[in-house]
Amino acid sequence: MTSSRSFLRVALAGAVASGAVLLATLPADASKAARTVPVRLLSLNDFHGNLEPPTGSSGRMVDEHGHTVDAGGAAYVATHMKALTDGNTIAVAQGDLIGATPLISAAYHDEPSIEFLDKLGLKVAAVGNHEFDEGYAELRRIMDGGCHPVDGCSPAGPWKGAKFDYVGANVLFKNPHEKTDALAALGGSKSPEVKKVLADWGVPALPPVSVKWMNGVPIGFIGLVTKTTPNIVGSEGIKDLKFVDEVKAANVASKLLKLVGVKAQVVLVHEGDQVNAGQSPDACAAVPGAGNRIATQVDAEIDMVLSGHSHQAYLCQVKDPAGNDRLYSQGGSFGRVITQIDMRVNVRTRDIDRASVVADNHVVTRTVAADPEISAFVQTWKERVASVANKAIGTITADITNTAAPSGESPLGNLIADAQLAAARTGGNAQIALMNPGGVRASLTYASSPANEGDGVVTYGEAFVVQPFNNLVQVVTLTGAQLKTVLEQQFPGGPNNQAFPKILQPSANFTYTYSRSAAWGSKVSDMKIDGVPVTDTQAIRVSANNFLVGGGDAFPAFLDGTDLWSGPLDIDAFAAHLGGNSPVAPPATDRITVAP
Repeated sequence: MTSSRSFLRVALAGAVASGAVLLATLPADASKAARTVPVRLLSLNDFHGNLEPPTGSSGRMVDEHGHTVDAGGAAYVATHMKALTDGNTIAVAQGDLIGATPLISAAYHDEPSIEFLDKLGLKVAAVGNHEFDEGYAELRRIMDGGCHPVDGCSPAGPWKGAKFDYVGANVLFKNPHEKTDALAALGGSKSPEVKKVLADWGVPALPPVSVKWMNGVPIGFIGLVTKTTPNIVGSEGIKDLKFVDEVKAANVASKLLKLVGVKAQVVLVHEGDQVNAGQSPDACAAVPGAGNRIATQVDAEIDMVLSGHSHQAYLCQVKDPAGNDRLYSQGGSFGRVITQIDMRVNVRTRDIDRASVVADNHVVTRTVAADPEISAFVQTWKERVASVANKAIGTITADITNTAAPSGESPLGNLIADAQLAAARTGGNAQIALMNPGGVRASLTYASSPANEGDGVVTYGEAFVVQPFNNLVQVVTLTGAQLKTVLEQQFPGGPNNQAFPKILQPSANFTYTYSRSAAWGSKVSDMKIDGVPVTDTQAIRVSANNFLVGGGDAFPAFLDGTDLWSGPLDIDAFAAHLGGNSPVAPPATDRITVAP
């Protein structure tokens, strides 16, 4: 039987002034107990609110035999989880459980997804960057309960908060005087060692760890989110937070756990690596990158690193700083893979026997029976949102994809830029628009969906899948020189540390050329608006979503903009453009010219 205790309660129960903690709570017959006890972890990452089975490539997965199979969907996740769960199981997750979600979840601020995860038996999860999409205050509401401050209660009634623990050791308040529940969560521990570590570290904005008891031994979970979070979420909602280096934070959290006697330590980190395509989910196909850095550099006391963020599946053994093996894994995304980890924990030392660790990535196939309770749960929310989701908003003549052309443009990205320019001309006096490619989450398909709206008909739900963030369309004034800097920041090599080309999608009236071989700072040339060359000194009203205007996606030059104007939500601008211009054909991808 599992008993769950927060890190703070564990500290309170076991901490003493001398720092010798938890060992005093060993049962009297510990010497007669089995030398090791079994513990099983079942983990998910990057669920992104996919209560219904995801479609297209997002709903397929290469299995252990090299076959591509349909995978994912909450009712199937539940069936597989129940089959894999035994009396020794703790369910965990590595972030992005919510945010960038389908309308069935997003329409109610992802409360349905959190309720599903509670039903699944989730016990602890790291925060991901998308947990901050609506800001820190909204994340705390999701954690603690209460109805949405603007939209009120959902049809299910007052929100009671997540039953599982969200943890994030590297999320700190910028202002050390901010209100925090960190010390309260530590149970008011009087341990001077614990107090000193926290005082030296800073003020956590979230609980840094969670401890779960299984078979008489405590397992400590350290939560981490990618330190790049400020570059990939809206700035306003996290303005009071700082996201520090993952390795440094993990090592502080590991020290805290060790001080309260928790030696079995697991990192849940929302950062990961890419893989060589087409590999088995059980292969170590990860190409070493940001995730591998964390997995190899965090303190040797940490026994395993379970990752997320990159939406890949892999099982690797890496070396810790002491030269010992430890597990480094990830389980795909969208509920398509469950990672099972079996291990044994020494009852006397309370540490994980790493030689006993066995991991397996299970593909969540749809060939099993869907869980009836979860099927009914999903259907209830589907019916609640149907009147909005199935409303026709326009028509298209063919598929409009988010697949990039050689220039980096995509037909759908260009269409969204056109929509945002149209929405921002009146009021914002926009002259051009730019759209970040990462905000275009799916393609629009010509064929009718299962809702039978008809071929070529675009519903609000389909449009929402394309743009699920509820960003605002904004306009700022940039000089021609500042606009050129924004475009230079699309490429690696500059001070913004862009890791790879990230081509902004331009509105139809804005054209320019970039050179593949030119040095950073000299890559962009021949900028024109409505065919007229842009000068360095002219003032240009540039429309973009508030994420970009806030410097997101490593485009800090947007922060130099002046005379900010805010308009409609991006999804509303997109819906209005489709409705006012139907039938819409796929735009050409000829707005950017690529030179050698």
